[in-house]
Amino acid sequence: MMGKGFENVYDLSGGIRSWEAGVAFKGEERGIELFDGKESPEKTLVAAYSLERGLRDFYLSMMDRVESPGARKLFRLLSDIETKHQDHVFEAYIAMTRKPLSREEFESRLLPEVVEGGLSTEEYAGLFMPDWESEEDIVSLAMSIENQAFDLYSRVSQRTENPESRAVLSQIADEEREHLRRLGRLMDEIAGGRGRA
Repeated sequence: MMGKGFENVYDLSGGIRSWEAGVAFKGEERGIELFDGKESPEKTLVAAYSLERGLRDFYLSMMDRVESPGARKLFRLLSDIETKHQDHVFEAYIAMTRKPLSREEFESRLLPEVVEGGLSTEEYAGLFMPDWESEEDIVSLAMSIENQAFDLYSRVSQRTENPESRAVLSQIADEEREHLRRLGRLMDEIAGGRGRA
């Protein structure tokens, strides 16, 4: 993790076999099935866009399920961030292919019902069972999803055979790492605001 830009990485005393708390969910191979390692950079970008869109749609759907104005506002913010990620992926696709393509035509190529990190929205909700009205729980869930996505893109980039696809996946992983940092700052703001109340 330190090699990927994370500054605070801790070694567990006694090694991983001594760990008695939570573990990564759904195994490390979850989501890998979306990538066979031989994709062209273009197919890699289509898969990445599909994952971003799935998460954006999840956040938008949650806006109608919550009552708290703060939770609604937070889901809107999270969906807007995913929209920006989609924009970056689409722009990279156009730049790479050098083909004029409408957003609608591009979106017709997407994978159905996938979310960043490789789980469905129902799987994420079932695994974490957050208090959907709690801004802290919402950001915590978002951080878990982004961490899973960072891990997925990093692992797939290491096993992909196409150097251009590897570069695309590494760039997307870097963006996910930055998103994690932003979410961490948001969590600090929420926790700080709660402490002042």
